[in-house]
Amino acid sequence: MRIRVVGAGTMGRGIAQWAVTAGHTVELADARPEAVADAVSFVRAMLERAVEKGRTSRAAADRAVAALVALDSPYDSASDPAADGDAPELVIEAVLEDLEVKAELFTGLERVLPDSTVFATNTSSLSVTRIGARLADPGRLAGLHFFNPVPLMKLVEVVPGAATREGVPEMLAALVADSGHRPVTVADTPGFLVNHAGRGLVTEAFALLEESVAGHAAIDRIARDVLGLRMGPFELMDLTGLDVTASVMDTVWDGFRHADRLRPSYLPANRVAAGRYGRKSLRGFYAYGEGEAGPSLPEPRVEGGDPARAVRVTGAELAELASAAASPDDALVLVPTWGTSVATAIAESGLPAERTLGVDPLSLGTPRRVLAVTAATREDAVRDAVAVLARGGHAVSVVRDTAGSVAQRLLASIVNVATGIAERGIAAPADIDVAVTLGLGYPRGPLAWADTVGGARMCSLLRALHTETGDPRYRPTPWLTHRASLGLPLSTPMPPLPE
Repeated sequence: MRIRVVGAGTMGRGIAQWAVTAGHTVELADARPEAVADAVSFVRAMLERAVEKGRTSRAAADRAVAALVALDSPYDSASDPAADGDAPELVIEAVLEDLEVKAELFTGLERVLPDSTVFATNTSSLSVTRIGARLADPGRLAGLHFFNPVPLMKLVEVVPGAATREGVPEMLAALVADSGHRPVTVADTPGFLVNHAGRGLVTEAFALLEESVAGHAAIDRIARDVLGLRMGPFELMDLTGLDVTASVMDTVWDGFRHADRLRPSYLPANRVAAGRYGRKSLRGFYAYGEGEAGPSLPEPRVEGGDPARAVRVTGAELAELASAAASPDDALVLVPTWGTSVATAIAESGLPAERTLGVDPLSLGTPRRVLAVTAATREDAVRDAVAVLARGGHAVSVVRDTAGSVAQRLLASIVNVATGIAERGIAAPADIDVAVTLGLGYPRGPLAWADTVGGARMCSLLRALHTETGDPRYRPTPWLTHRASLGLPLSTPMPPLPE
């Protein structure tokens, strides 16, 4: 296929590299001719590196380089448009994320390219329908959202607009699949699929920070060690740029008319105003640059505790932590916090407030155990509880008491947002899981993750969070509650209704 890529920045050159490597002829264009020359040099260098590392052959790299054609202008016409002579079959736009700029580009391309040329926008946040509305033939336009770096990120969102003609999304999905990436078809909604799904993690992380449940580094450690994420939410935001994250949070929140589950925090605005974007500004939640530790900060330790302190527990989940014989007068009391708080357990069961602490059951069996303390917990009880939980080489994070604790709240939000996506029909359940694992790097898709925990248990967690906090963000979706009630996997799609 002959493909024209317009925009020679980071995304455009990545798309060009992907396409020529897959055997397509790529015309590369930009408003700035020097940007095209730089992009061609970049793609050649990437292909040369691939040869040196044994990832491709010299012959394949040479063919790919020969298939890269530099254009003088994005509006170069085919040699014989009427006969579709050298006209590109597809144009992929990767220019500035501005609706007016994109719409102007496509209306100009429409004047010089034949009707048979399909248009695709790589927008990550703008409405495909609104971009296409400026065209005489909006049916030829769809979204084709790649992720950076394009050659390594194997996911592509195929986004039909409201006017996209039948057959165009299918053609684009087949092209993506035949070229080595995984397409997912997504409705034209704010944030599409991956950026929408990602709000579950970051909005809840900010909520935990707002409530002073734990610092950003502690939340990141729990996310990595308990949930198995490759990066904690604050480390991830430093990588992608907090300015970008804050903009996406607001876009999705506004686009879905302030849905409770998507409510953003007030915290990012001042950090963005101060230029604390993350790695690109050398300062975000962590400090970067020479001599700075970044996210690899040393973990504070609680020392001096007694690992032999007597312990009694109130739930079967914590049985392994109980002492064989524990005096009720001085033993630590450990309670499981599944959607509830330590304070509630103390009040309901008449437990000794000064030596009752919470343990997140989700953290058991992971490298890190999470201990929750209340305003009434004595310091010696904290030290001894840390020492008890650290037996066997476990890391221990101490957090302030909150309903559900850190990992549970993060997971509950991830699952609830994902089931909301399924419920709205934004993407098929199987595609939601694929997109999140490929696009966000989670250890498993959110629907499959909830099934691993148990749909009924996830539902009880969200209901408990909702009851204890009164916050509607935790109200479980009907998608989750219905499947939990029916004993069905969360990935079970709705059957089609009769016409």
